[in-house]
Amino acid sequence: MKKRTKKNFIPVIAVIVLILVVVLFLLLAKVIEKYTPSKEHQDLSEYYQMTTAEDVAIIFNNEILPTHGKLIDGHVYLDFNTIHDRINSRFFWDHNENKLLYTTATDLITADAESTSYYVTKDSHSMDHTIVKSGADTAYVAIDFVKQYADFSYEIFEDPNRVVITTQWGDYTVASAKKDTEIRVLGGIKSPILAEVEKGTVLTVLAPDETWTQVATANGIVGYIKSKALGNTSTETRVSDYVEEEFTHLRKDFKINLGWHQVTNTTANNNVSTILQNTKGINVISPTWFYLKDTSGNIGSLASLDYVNYCHQNGVEVWALVSNFGAKDQGLENPNLTEILTYTSRREALINNLISAAIQYNLDGINVDFESVDPAVGDAYIQFIRELSLKCANNGLVLSVDNYSPTDYTAFYNRAEQAVFADYVIVMAYDEHYSGSPEAGSVASIGFVNDSVAKTLLEVPADQLILGMPFYTRVWSETPVTDGSQEAEGTSEDTVPFKLDCYSVGMKEAQNLVNTNGAVPVWSDEAKQYYVEYINDGVTYKIWMEDATSLEEKLKVMQANQLAGGAFWKLGLETSDVWDTVIKYIN
Repeated sequence: MKKRTKKNFIPVIAVIVLILVVVLFLLLAKVIEKYTPSKEHQDLSEYYQMTTAEDVAIIFNNEILPTHGKLIDGHVYLDFNTIHDRINSRFFWDHNENKLLYTTATDLITADAESTSYYVTKDSHSMDHTIVKSGADTAYVAIDFVKQYADFSYEIFEDPNRVVITTQWGDYTVASAKKDTEIRVLGGIKSPILAEVEKGTVLTVLAPDETWTQVATANGIVGYIKSKALGNTSTETRVSDYVEEEFTHLRKDFKINLGWHQVTNTTANNNVSTILQNTKGINVISPTWFYLKDTSGNIGSLASLDYVNYCHQNGVEVWALVSNFGAKDQGLENPNLTEILTYTSRREALINNLISAAIQYNLDGINVDFESVDPAVGDAYIQFIRELSLKCANNGLVLSVDNYSPTDYTAFYNRAEQAVFADYVIVMAYDEHYSGSPEAGSVASIGFVNDSVAKTLLEVPADQLILGMPFYTRVWSETPVTDGSQEAEGTSEDTVPFKLDCYSVGMKEAQNLVNTNGAVPVWSDEAKQYYVEYINDGVTYKIWMEDATSLEEKLKVMQANQLAGGAFWKLGLETSDVWDTVIKYIN
């Protein structure tokens, strides 16, 4: 048997050494790769998700928006939704007639799509390029046109095309680059490079961090930089050069004491003398005279000049009401409000007809009562208020607008914008419980009134807000039903099933029901009104009374919040003693 010699081990050792060298080399390469910054540059067109040559990226308050503007004939255009939702919601796009509108304190600005001209009320102006481009889904508006009427700054950059927009003013945190470095898509040296920045470049600090800080450049690059590459932070103040316009209002130098007078036919106008003689302190009356007659902007009218003359002779102003539901009282179908308000020409016709009637009948004001408005028409409704306000102001007419108690569902009524243009905003602090409510309850408990006022005051100045109060209540009936009937479905075993119903009554009729049925009113400190319950022929009746006592509690809310006055629905339903209470709070 042969012995192994030393020479036999040399090749084996050499192989092992070679393997170790290769392994070490690979490990070293991985270490080097791990700690070597990537030199890959991010394609900015892809970064901004631009798909066509005419796309313009929008960097809005250091946020890259998912939507894009357009570069058309060398001019930057923004899509309407970006303008309306982010820059100035006062812009209105009529997609039916392809018109862009903007309402100032004194003028209506109008620009037709594909035109270089626009109107400031009746005066014609022009630009050297098209103002509005109408697309399939939206309109695109020249950014320099928008700038005339909105508080923002912008700067345009190329390669790729982008616009940097600022609407937020005040203090910003900034820091300078301490050396030449890079801004990357994400934190980490392997993330692609967005931009090379030179030493001394001032960057806006968005999200500080110990290792990677999010920053924005002046030319619209938003990404991450090594924190140690930044110098000390400081504060930079950015100030707007935009001059806010002043809005004025036609206000009375007295507390408003308004009574709504329901008029459903011309004969009812003859009752005005009796109606007023039964009141005290009323200084404004609002007859329900006008209603939308069709979708062309025509109105139906029950107005009477003799009525107005009588009121004026007795020191009472007339703010005639226009509703979107009055046609039904005349045996007509209420027109679709959407078909009126979303067309500029139809809104204009409606407004001109209202103003013409106001002049014809020597009115002092117009009271708008549009109810059950579709939320989708919210912008068009507000645009109607804006445009009507201009015509009212030009003719010395007070404009007041009726509103529900604020809820999330009615936010589109935009009471804050109403208050900018209308002279008075009325909150109808009643119908807390209504026909169709799931349970019986008060028309206007004090908690509901307080809440209605408090929420409305978040949008409307106190000296413009009028508190609407009820002269009516509802009589609720709970009629027992047999087991297995449709009305009994869903009731629990511990309750007696019943059918819930109600009807409205004035103060006098409610008191007569109490007296006739020998019921005993019990004061509810929670509701701040008397509660009555009685049984008649097996049916349980419940009434939350409205009277001088409950009304005084509501008037205290008006007084405590220093509101512009009160309004009452409706004249003729009250008892005579309420007026002595009213004039204690509204002189």
